[in-house]
Amino acid sequence: MSDRILITGAKIVNEGMISEGSVLVEDGRISEIFSKDTSGEFFPDLEDILLLDARGKYLLPGVIDDQVHFREPGFTAKGDLLTESRAAVAGGVTSFMDMPNTDPRAITIPLVEAKFKLATSRSLANFSFFLGATNDNIAEIEKADPSKICGIKVFLGASTGNMLVDDPVVLENIFRMSRLLVAIHSEDEKIISKNLQSAKEKYGEDIPVEMHPIIRSGEACYKSTFEATNLARKHNTRLHVLHLSTARELELFDNSIPLKDKKITAEVCVHHLWFDDRDYKVLGSQIKWNPAIKTERDKDGLLKGLLEDKIDIIATDHAPHLEEEKKNLYLNCPSGAPMIQHSLVAMLEFYHQGKISLEKIVEKMCHSPAILYRIRNRGFIRKGYYADLVLVDLDSPSTVEKYNILYKCGWSPFEGQQFSSRVTHTLVNGNLVYKNGRFDESIKGKRLEFYKT
Repeated sequence: MSDRILITGAKIVNEGMISEGSVLVEDGRISEIFSKDTSGEFFPDLEDILLLDARGKYLLPGVIDDQVHFREPGFTAKGDLLTESRAAVAGGVTSFMDMPNTDPRAITIPLVEAKFKLATSRSLANFSFFLGATNDNIAEIEKADPSKICGIKVFLGASTGNMLVDDPVVLENIFRMSRLLVAIHSEDEKIISKNLQSAKEKYGEDIPVEMHPIIRSGEACYKSTFEATNLARKHNTRLHVLHLSTARELELFDNSIPLKDKKITAEVCVHHLWFDDRDYKVLGSQIKWNPAIKTERDKDGLLKGLLEDKIDIIATDHAPHLEEEKKNLYLNCPSGAPMIQHSLVAMLEFYHQGKISLEKIVEKMCHSPAILYRIRNRGFIRKGYYADLVLVDLDSPSTVEKYNILYKCGWSPFEGQQFSSRVTHTLVNGNLVYKNGRFDESIKGKRLEFYKT
């Protein structure tokens, strides 16, 4: 593959603007950005250069997904770093941050570093890994280097992986001592347990999946997030609340200051913007996530909060499980579903519906994750930045079907859904890893690096 790529005639979506132009990639980085009016004499020598004709297409920075579960090590029947990163780059995601609830759990620095070593030889996308918090690993959290690890993951509600942190003293210490961003799964376990017991008394073992948002209720989310934001203010902690699922929680977040200055931030996942509790009747346990998909009012409120900048980024919580597992009765059915291949095209569908602009999608999926996590030289189309780039055809419909699903688990809650847009090309560090359904797996992604301040 050529070390030089010239993407010509694209509509470039970047930093709040759409402008026609061309981008030159050399040695893995963006070396020049040419406007439409740039004279041809300033174009590079075209010898030994790969030309990508992007006329009629939109060029975006690569999507950065800060919340995925790629299942390696330990659960590789469901997904692994190669299969899920293939799905990622096919969907325009060029960087991801993976959660610690693998096997073994990534709760020590050496165990996190072992995951980095795996990804170096397997992942097509760039990567980082969270250090998981437990009730007894505060010494590991204190040692974590903010320039090397994306953050600390704290489960305030029990979910896949049995990593609940429920000791108030430990939580206080984590918020007080962590030099890294603290990212939380925010649900109150006591409320959930009480609601679950009531459901068991009424339904026995055969609890309808429609009860999921009642068991893992809006009250459970709000109480946990309220307490966590108060704790963060007390200790001046960098707190990031993952996968908001209720409109009420938005009152706990601020949109009056720039993201770079925020200490308390939030995200929404694509599924909480797309589905609501009416969809359980058709999709059942396929859309059983933690936190639960809730009401139409919550769904609409979350989109409004995103547009008003109370919510800072969009993620997926990509969490593949085997189809046969998802067919189990409620109490034995795991929560989570695969999403990363379709997250960008789903958000572009909202654009086609007039609900969000292209510039806002790029802000929330590309720019803002880079700002929030202080990622070095990614997330923007800027000279000198890594060439993590995505070409999208907004007028190329496709339908999600079994044969074109790339997740190792082989299914998607979007099956049968037609999307209006298609990702045609994905560059990771200047390497054309995906082109119209074909992959180049010869070069792998890089470890993400972070600014300390």
